[in-house]
Amino acid sequence: MTSVVLAGGGTGGHIEPMLALADALLRRGAGSAPGASPTRITCLGTARGMETRLVPARGYDLRLIPPVPLPRKPTLDLLRVPGRVRASVAETRALLRELDADVVVGFGGYVALPAYLAARRERVPVVVHEQNALPGLANRIGARLAARVAVTVPDTPLRGAEHVGMPLRTAISTLDRPARRAEARATFGLDADRPTLLVFGGSQGAASLNRAAVGAADALTAAGVQVLHARGPKNTDVAVPARPAGSAPYVVVDYLERMDLAYAATDLALCRAGAVTVAELSAVGLPAAFVPLPIGNGEQRRNALPVVTAGGGLLVDDADLSPSWIEEHVVPLVTDPQALAGYADYAAAAGSREADERLADIVLEVAGR
Repeated sequence: MTSVVLAGGGTGGHIEPMLALADALLRRGAGSAPGASPTRITCLGTARGMETRLVPARGYDLRLIPPVPLPRKPTLDLLRVPGRVRASVAETRALLRELDADVVVGFGGYVALPAYLAARRERVPVVVHEQNALPGLANRIGARLAARVAVTVPDTPLRGAEHVGMPLRTAISTLDRPARRAEARATFGLDADRPTLLVFGGSQGAASLNRAAVGAADALTAAGVQVLHARGPKNTDVAVPARPAGSAPYVVVDYLERMDLAYAATDLALCRAGAVTVAELSAVGLPAAFVPLPIGNGEQRRNALPVVTAGGGLLVDDADLSPSWIEEHVVPLVTDPQALAGYADYAAAAGSREADERLADIVLEVAGR
């Protein structure tokens, strides 16, 4: 029995690649030759993260440890960090012993740092996966302790980094957009043959994207462009009047449960540039106009740059996004099939559909040493 411990709680950006790796490892076990060692997978998380809902829903064992928030700026709270680290590391060490862990795989965030430090104390090898082009503190520390370091974006500044890509769930990594297009458009009440724009700002929506897209609704539909717009579940004030009969529809939804169908239904996306979003779009060959989140350390812009530089998308600052920008840049592109096809090819060339299997290879190799 190979015991793999995955540390990736907190946000969807950590949890989704963790679960994609877990699925890949589970497939390896299910397909093992007679007598081969099966794999036991345990996820580490905290009581306040999204993992409390997402991990059990996917059928994986979740163990909770105390989180270790790391302040971005020097504050009095920084003085409490050493004590929190000691307490969390002690609990995590006990868990690693109980689970007889063969390897710890960390994805960054509040859960990963104590997992890395506990693994070192217990002499359990570590594998680090960094999703963003600009790594966080936990993974910068973890990379110094790790047997292998895998990254999503080339040239990520981590010691020993290997470009592997972003592990994705199979609904995305195996998606055939052209083959699913008719089904997907029917699902969302879209016309079968119109150029189609997807607007989304992550699971909660994005106010600036909502304002700009709604402001450009008349220009978009007048040009024959239909829109699938995920406004975010709390943004109930975001609405577009019904389009006249026979014109291109503008469909507003709170949330997209089936991102695979949303990608299959559309020709171009207007979206943020979170690591998972960029990886999914490039893997399925859907070009995008990326609008990086204007706060933080600039990692979203860095996430999008490799795809944009390769010719797979556009990049616009949040402050510059407006209805007129959409009319001037998005409308001409989404209504030009030849240009869209070129962008889609370049986006797909920048993406990776096999990162989950590549990372599983690394993890099992390290565990077997």
